[in-house]
This record gives sequence, structure tokens and C-alpha cells, in this order.
Amino acid sequence: MEDRTERHQRWVSALRWTARVWSVASVGLVLGFIVGEGFNPSGPNEWLGVLLFPVGISVGMILAWWKEGLGGAITVGSLVAFYVVHLTTAGTFPKGWAWLAFAAPGFLFLLSSHLSRRPRMGAA
Repeated sequence: MEDRTERHQRWVSALRWTARVWSVASVGLVLGFIVGEGFNPSGPNEWLGVLLFPVGISVGMILAWWKEGLGGAITVGSLVAFYVVHLTTAGTFPKGWAWLAFAAPGFLFLLSSHLSRRPRMGAA
């Protein structure tokens, strides 16, 4: 019979690998769009948006393979900043669910990082 620690470790490992596989798919799909559709931002606002999504999100997901917390934070932070920039410049949030789906591995990396931390030994 496995104990709680082993079950927890298996669950965190499954979460980590789900985030990794999904991040490869997300980055690959973004690269496919860039290659297929071209890359042609027209002004400073679009360049800022591109810096956040897909560049910031992709860099965060790649970094998360080694540093889950940092990479996940960069991914989620880039997504939030992208939404803020889009709202500020276009007057509306980006439409559709795909923006969140592309960045979802960042949330999973953050959760995996949080769950894999060891409990701190504090003064009792």
C-alpha cells in the first residue's frame, strides 16, 4: 500500500509532465502560426503585444522545464500583461479562449512548483 507521500509525488509528477507536454504543443503551435502566417507587427503597440504573447509566454514555458516556479510566473505574468496591454490599446480584452489555452501550461507549472515544495520547518 502506498502512502500519502508517494501518491502526492505521483500526482505532482503527472501534473508536471502534463504541463511539459502541453507547453511543447503550445510553443510548437505558436511557431507554426508564425511560420505559416508570417510575422509582421505594424506598430509599437503590436510589437509590445508580440513581446508578451507569444515571446514572453514561450520563454516562460521553456524556462519552466528547469525552473517551474519562475517559468510559470513569467508565462502567467506575460499573459496578464498582454491582456492589460490589449485592453489599454484596443479597448477590449482579446476575444476567444485560445489565448488562455496557449498559456495554460504556465498555470500548471506554478501549481506543480507550489505542490512540490517541501514543508518548512518552523518554530512550533
